[in-house]
Amino acid sequence: MRVAIVNDMMVAVEGLKRILSTATDHQLAWVAINGEEAVNKCANDLPDLILMDLIMPVMNGVEASRKIMDETPCPILIVTGSVDGNSTMVFEAMGAGALDVVKTPVLNAFGYIQGEVTILDKIKTIEKLTQPRAPRERVNVAPRASRWLAQRNQSLVILGSSTGGPPALAKVLADFPVGFTGSVIIIQHIDAHFACELVEWLDTQCKMQVKVAEEGEEIAPGIVYLAATNDHLVMSSNGRLAYTAEPREMVYRPSVDVFFESVALHWGGRLVAALLTGMGRDGALGLLALRQKGVHTIAQDEASCAVYGMPKAAAALNAAVEVLPLDGISAVLLKRYGSVIRN
Repeated sequence: MRVAIVNDMMVAVEGLKRILSTATDHQLAWVAINGEEAVNKCANDLPDLILMDLIMPVMNGVEASRKIMDETPCPILIVTGSVDGNSTMVFEAMGAGALDVVKTPVLNAFGYIQGEVTILDKIKTIEKLTQPRAPRERVNVAPRASRWLAQRNQSLVILGSSTGGPPALAKVLADFPVGFTGSVIIIQHIDAHFACELVEWLDTQCKMQVKVAEEGEEIAPGIVYLAATNDHLVMSSNGRLAYTAEPREMVYRPSVDVFFESVALHWGGRLVAALLTGMGRDGALGLLALRQKGVHTIAQDEASCAVYGMPKAAAALNAAVEVLPLDGISAVLLKRYGSVIRN
């Protein structure tokens, strides 16, 4: 891949250059020291991937990401030292079309680069996402009654999202009232290092409590749970949440497909699912498995998506009962679960 670096800190630039030089299949396209320069360079020489800093003079990484995705679309990976005080910028950049976020690698006292493996893994993941590949084999989930009788009076909303996901999730969750007694579980493609910041940010955007989904946790009413590790979140056979490394071949971790398919197998209460904006196909087969079980499934429409990839794949499989604009999704969710809103 031809990779561009956009960063005004020369130490960070040199670290990223050294990382790219260790991979024989990657080469440096160019370097820009601010967002405006990056926008101009993309117009003349579009790379395969951009490593984009957030805080820069002239034009920051959020505005640069927005302009590049509007004018010369290109995969963007946000590379930032910290989100402390800047979490909104991270999620705005992802809303503009940036694929993921990772911490800036640093040189330690011995001259070694900390974070090299993480950066290269992220680049490998993005490369897989942006190249055509054969879809996963369809998983058939036979409708069956859950043996967990306690779930029958519980209501669950499950959401999957990727590129553009954070602001889309905030938009959907903002309409849920304080008295909503169902539970919400989210699978958002984001590095585990930034999952807690996303939880905190989403908690400021909605009236429900947002928390990290924990291993072995029993789902409680009125809570929004977010998958927060680089393993897959699943619903186990006893109806509790769990994390698993398998299947290892999945491009994104956590995987929306893996979680949706586990819910189709093990949830016995009321359920509705929505697949939001994102690159790739993750979630499409899982949404189909849910629809085959009789679940009301929703896909976000093309016009309101930052990237119409995951919902498009779901629509192609006829996995969605409804294809809706983002601002219409929460209304359907609440209408279907009106009886579980506490007055």
